[in-house]
Amino acid sequence: MRASLIQIDVNEDESVEARRRRVTALVREQADADLVVLPELWTTGAFAYEAFATEAEPLEGPTYEAMAKAASDAGVWLHAGSIPERDPEGPLYNTALVFSPSGELAAAYRKIHRFGFDKGEAVLMGAGRDLVTVRLPATTLGVATCYDLRFPELFRALVDGGAETLVVSAGWPERRRSHWTLLAKARAVENQAFVLACGTAGTHAGVPQAGHSIVVDPWGEVLAEAGAGEQVLTVDIDPARVAATREQFPALKDRLLGLEAPRR
Repeated sequence: MRASLIQIDVNEDESVEARRRRVTALVREQADADLVVLPELWTTGAFAYEAFATEAEPLEGPTYEAMAKAASDAGVWLHAGSIPERDPEGPLYNTALVFSPSGELAAAYRKIHRFGFDKGEAVLMGAGRDLVTVRLPATTLGVATCYDLRFPELFRALVDGGAETLVVSAGWPERRRSHWTLLAKARAVENQAFVLACGTAGTHAGVPQAGHSIVVDPWGEVLAEAGAGEQVLTVDIDPARVAATREQFPALKDRLLGLEAPRR
């Protein structure tokens, strides 16, 4: 399976409409891939908190329409990163969209773990509740977004739901880049799964982005890693390695603790 991670430079001087057109063209160029992945909140920038409300769109808004058509035009599975979603009956959400090669919406994931502690995303957006997996012909994706990467219980639950390839879209800051690489490897090793982690490049809202999108195999080996700037990271992965790894080193079968709260 060929995966292309598009590490987008979220240029503050570029309009949302211009960036949407540019990203649409980049997706269409990946017709030789099976799966294309975009970063988190690439329309606004993950740290551009003041733009969340003004740039929020309904689920089936302009980004949805553009990405559905791009997936169909390229004939690829497309994890279209995430958008600031405006729920007409609720708060804003940081919502990831996954499209099939026919342009149909295969899944929408509202980010569960919101970053910012007592400010930013944590107070401006609602928290999702549902885990999301997507069955592709060659593998099952588990969908997560940025700050989720710090919560291993989410990924273990995705694996329990059948995930073999964990896809993380992010707007990760440069000052914590070492954590980005470390956690991507850890999630791959502990779940014996591929991790495809796609981040943004550039600077938005004054926050330099880490870039360094990364693909890690079920043994924790880095198969490909981007640099700091905008680029497309393409790698061929063998989904059968997940089952082989879990058979050769069956650590997941030795689990004794689940996700339930400990008894007092």
